[in-house]
Amino acid sequence: MVARKTLVEHLLEKQLITPEQAEEAKAAGPDPRKLIIDKGWSVEVDVYEAWAKQEGIPFVDLNKHKPEPSAINVVPVNVVKKHSAIPVKKDGNRLFVAMLNPRDIVAIDELRMQSRLMVQPMASAPTDILAAIKSNYADVVAPTPSAMTPSANAGGGFADAMKAMAELGPATGGDIDDDDGGSMADQAPVIRMVNAVMVQAIDLGASDIHIEPGRRTVRVRFRVDGVLREVMAVPKHIQPPMIARCKIMADMNIAERRVPQDGRIGLRHNNKDYDMRVSCLPSQYGEKIVMRILDKATTQIGLGRLGFRPKIQKEIEILTDQPNGMFIVTGPTGSGKTTTLYSILNRLNTIETNILTAEDPVEYELAGVTQVGMNPKAGLTFASALRSFLRQDPDIIMVGEMRDLETASIGIESALTGHLVLSTLHTNDAATATIRLADMGVERFLISATLMGILAQRLARTNCKNCKEPYTVKAHTLRSFGFFAKDNAEELAEWGVDQDDPEADVTLYQGRGCEICGDTGFKGRMGVHELLIMTDEIRDLVVRVAPLTDIYSAARRGGMREMREDGLFKMLNGDTTPKELARVVFTAGH
Repeated sequence: MVARKTLVEHLLEKQLITPEQAEEAKAAGPDPRKLIIDKGWSVEVDVYEAWAKQEGIPFVDLNKHKPEPSAINVVPVNVVKKHSAIPVKKDGNRLFVAMLNPRDIVAIDELRMQSRLMVQPMASAPTDILAAIKSNYADVVAPTPSAMTPSANAGGGFADAMKAMAELGPATGGDIDDDDGGSMADQAPVIRMVNAVMVQAIDLGASDIHIEPGRRTVRVRFRVDGVLREVMAVPKHIQPPMIARCKIMADMNIAERRVPQDGRIGLRHNNKDYDMRVSCLPSQYGEKIVMRILDKATTQIGLGRLGFRPKIQKEIEILTDQPNGMFIVTGPTGSGKTTTLYSILNRLNTIETNILTAEDPVEYELAGVTQVGMNPKAGLTFASALRSFLRQDPDIIMVGEMRDLETASIGIESALTGHLVLSTLHTNDAATATIRLADMGVERFLISATLMGILAQRLARTNCKNCKEPYTVKAHTLRSFGFFAKDNAEELAEWGVDQDDPEADVTLYQGRGCEICGDTGFKGRMGVHELLIMTDEIRDLVVRVAPLTDIYSAARRGGMREMREDGLFKMLNGDTTPKELARVVFTAGH
């Protein structure tokens, strides 16, 4: 896979800007269009044509291709004015439309609904769009060019959702199961309501949207920072069109309501691309929809922003710089394992390396990386994909999950034959991962020979920076949580904590709650980690079938710090609270 060229690279390749201008444009941020046009380095049409190539969107020069009357006549003037979109050509059942924001799904939906045609969005220069609107719709007061900045807002939050709900009117009676909602799913209020819910979830930083039918209402909940919160209740009569609208957007069969379905929705909001993985599940009171929100920018987050302490981050970088061997990230579902692996891959992704990934499903797109989504029905499993990978001359292989002996064995074989293998396991801590691989049936001498390191992690909510405030507790309070260990006294002293004095005061922080954090006191999440590096002593213990306690003790001697200790240092740094760490770190048996 070849990385897509940037806007600046397209302009530089066509010699429309100079190398010096290109460097200044790159420093301006990810979208330098306004800078390049304002400084007069290149004309607007060339800049937007290059931007369209970067984004993979068709471009039309409205100075050369005038809008056809047959296209103009099928879209009402109010829709053109509302979305700054000009129909250019009508070809059969397709309508080609030049749009200020070709990824605005709200605009595309309304254009499709009003024209009754399949809409093909196209990019064009904003000034040309304005001129075409003025010349073809004489009674339109179009926006000024300065106001026509690209915006991908797919709604205006809960105010829009409530207004749309009101427009749908009260229930008209009848059995809710008499209609699958398809007849109302294309109505503008339904479209706006669903889009507003999605946009509000993104603005709040939610990872999931739950639309849950009940006996009398439909509950909408968002998972924010790993915790579900109820955000609105929708009247029962709106359930069918709301569910149908979600299914239509995810390309599901709205007539099938007896079996689970899966789909995807692409969404652009505030100039960022999001991919929503949608699951539909039949339940007692109707179909439940859950949407997992995947921010494509997550792959660019980098190890430095995942909450690693500098020492652990440096050790991970050293381990993953090795030409061969296996590195495993372990933890429960939703603990950020995939994000950590993607951040490692993003760091290792260079022109000299061939990286292949096997994922179920592919959650984020990595430019320059060959990503393969699993399809068990077609016979494409982790094991079969890995066998094919070995014939693809890989340098680095990432396996979404070591699920069975066959997958683990091929992963081990890949590490033995000169490849760096990254993968995940579901275990509670780092040391247990060695036992888990052995329980799968992997020979212990192979585990010892290939495994380089194991990273265990959890995600803990961080204190809201806007409202966090200090408070003091006695050292014995922290001791009761089990945070203190004999061999970290020197590190604790850096925060002025003497764990031998149980009555000493310790300063901690917690959020009191504000508008920014939704009165929870928390905003965002960070990783809590423990990194086990395979030393000669640990390798010997694994081969000799030593008990887990011996492996754990050897890891401690090798410098491993437990997750609870890593959490303690972050808690003393003011990042989180003891109760939050107890919630995420102290799992069964720990």
